[in-house]
Amino acid sequence: MNELVGPVDRFQFMEFRAVAEATNQFAESNKLGQGGFGTVYKGTLPDGSEVAVKRLANTSSQGMTEFRNEIQTILNVLHLNLVRLLGCCCEREEIILIYEFLENSSLNQYIFDKTRSKLLNWDTRYKIIKGIAEGLLYLHSYTNPPIIHRDLKPSNILLGKDMIPKISDFGMAKILTGDQREVATEKAVGTRGYMAEEYAMHMTVSQKSDIFSFGVTVLEIVTGERNLEYCNSFRGDSLLDKAWRYWNDGNCINLIDSNYLDSSLVEEEILRSIQVGLLCVQPHVDDRPSTKSLSY
Repeated sequence: MNELVGPVDRFQFMEFRAVAEATNQFAESNKLGQGGFGTVYKGTLPDGSEVAVKRLANTSSQGMTEFRNEIQTILNVLHLNLVRLLGCCCEREEIILIYEFLENSSLNQYIFDKTRSKLLNWDTRYKIIKGIAEGLLYLHSYTNPPIIHRDLKPSNILLGKDMIPKISDFGMAKILTGDQREVATEKAVGTRGYMAEEYAMHMTVSQKSDIFSFGVTVLEIVTGERNLEYCNSFRGDSLLDKAWRYWNDGNCINLIDSNYLDSSLVEEEILRSIQVGLLCVQPHVDDRPSTKSLSY
């Protein structure tokens, strides 16, 4: 491995041969997950350290764009609640990103699974919500220039030791320049069910677009329901609409996922989380809170 001289002293360029050896030739048994951007494998380096290896599915122009964008976006970004990029490989037709390995997989594999969801009691879920908010605050307010993630959702929240959440997958991130507060894009990229209307319909993205996605994610963490699946099951309705109805009727405590009814349950925290989630998914951009005002 050849080290890259720069502010992130652990970032390294890896040869493809070394990456293949680390993943046992990209063995199916080492596969951690699959996405539109590629397949992720668990790898073990010669020094014994474990990494997550994202191998891009192809060498399309979009794949190379996202590859470069991810490196440029998070190479110099260091925060407890953001996944760390450790290196890359760009050799022949192979485009690979290497990240820190997080042993507890992604948030969606817990909250939407009736068996595994029981492993996340309310105390853990509340800490995860707060951690995501801290990571988003750092991206919006403490990076220069600010970064808009554009695809915040439970599958892009990885869980490390002690279930500490880390925002991942910056291939679609947008970096603001100058005094920009919003950016017009050629097309909306992201995931249905998490995209704000002004972005999905009018291709206008801002920090408030991330805030909307955060709000959806919070409501999914509380309820254990997936917004898109709810929309597909109940045409003309959404998980967000359901949460508003329960809030207006004064019985939103009944929204909680019955799988984590335990002694860690704090009604005040649940109500606060639902309220924050609802504030974040308001249809009008200016009505949504700023990241800095998301205090927990």
